[in-house]
Amino acid sequence: MIEGRPMISAVIPLYNEEENIPELCRRLVDVLDSMGARYEILFVDDGSTDGSYARLVEIKRENENIKIVKFRRNFGQTAAIHAGFDYAQGEIITTLDADLQNDPQDIPDMIMKLNDQDLDVVCGWRYQRRDKLHKKIMSRFANGLRRRLTGETIHDSGCTLRVYRKESVRDLDLYGEMHRYIPALLTWRGFRVGEHKVVHHKRYRGQTKYNWRRLTRGFFDLMVVAFWQRYSFRPVHIFGILGFILAAVGGVIVAYLILEKFIFGAQLADRPLFISSILMAIMGVQFITTGILADIMVKIYYGQKERKNYLVENVV
Repeated sequence: MIEGRPMISAVIPLYNEEENIPELCRRLVDVLDSMGARYEILFVDDGSTDGSYARLVEIKRENENIKIVKFRRNFGQTAAIHAGFDYAQGEIITTLDADLQNDPQDIPDMIMKLNDQDLDVVCGWRYQRRDKLHKKIMSRFANGLRRRLTGETIHDSGCTLRVYRKESVRDLDLYGEMHRYIPALLTWRGFRVGEHKVVHHKRYRGQTKYNWRRLTRGFFDLMVVAFWQRYSFRPVHIFGILGFILAAVGGVIVAYLILEKFIFGAQLADRPLFISSILMAIMGVQFITTGILADIMVKIYYGQKERKNYLVENVV
């Protein structure tokens, strides 16, 4: 190993990947050894119910560069990546899936691009995906929607293979399925994000954990990310505008109907428009109040102590 080079932390979240662990370790160790860098391989066992943890402990005995973080139960891939960021010691962090669809051979080129182009993050772009057709269609739709809502321009937000500078992911809040939107969150924070075309393989062994539930949760998390990018510091701006519009429209309609009653003697009690205008005015006031309360909650959020979205059983 060459002293003076930045240490590399390879973070691998996994859940029930017992069959893939030995081959993944072999390939990853070969790549990292060939780079001549100091490194650690940090496996985050997301509550596996098969023999994944036992297999990791067995491999750990053969390689002192391997570390294991074991969750008490399954908290999800985002929580596992979050824990990997927290426990990683390297100045450069690379993340990849445990199913061997990501190729460790791409890591050196991504790190080189990170340094040569003075980037903070390099995201993998699976430009030739080896997945089933329905996954490709859903991914293309999700990526298009993400780019439209967040303004972030990378092609493939679903690719776990990425390279980060440690400082870019420090104090990053992740939950739900938000690991997909880390590039958007980092772009919003002012970090420089690039992408690199990577090789994509078919799953080596085992079953995919991707399903429609994760897709649905990811969609709602995207809504949160888009809102957070625009209004996180002053949510009253969106709630206040909506509230003002509703209250103004409702007030104008009420004023018109009252004027009509005094001039033409029109009845108000049996007119749905009158009731609707009153409701609009009330809703407008409620939106404004919600905006003020959201502002207060944001201040509390930024002032609260650090909290984690996972529980660690032990660290090896």
